[in-house]
Amino acid sequence: MNPAGFEPLIQAAREVLGHREISEDVSCGGVAAALLTDKGNIFRGVCIDTACSMGFCAEHAAVSAMLTAGESRVKAIVAVGGDQKVWSPCGRCRELLWQLGALDCQVLVNEDTVVSVRELLPYR
Repeated sequence: MNPAGFEPLIQAAREVLGHREISEDVSCGGVAAALLTDKGNIFRGVCIDTACSMGFCAEHAAVSAMLTAGESRVKAIVAVGGDQKVWSPCGRCRELLWQLGALDCQVLVNEDTVVSVRELLPYR
């Protein structure tokens, strides 16, 4: 998949992006993610930030939504930050994708670069 093919995913992530204060200890939405499954479905998620560090990344939320819906094969994924730009996944998200078996999943790491999870973790 080339970077232009990620536009529907970028748009889907931007639709749920938006920092929100939930309580004194929890905020969410500063980062949003969207993934495409092998069945052609798009799942989205936002990050959850907590005062005690028990939150999780937007990619984890999108994967959770996918798994909840009964799917498990990620074809492509993207994360978008509060600045509306594409962000590369953190190490924890990369590891989650690896453990899901999504080694050939295409990841947009910036506006013009697509790599596989395998390429993100060459020496796992």
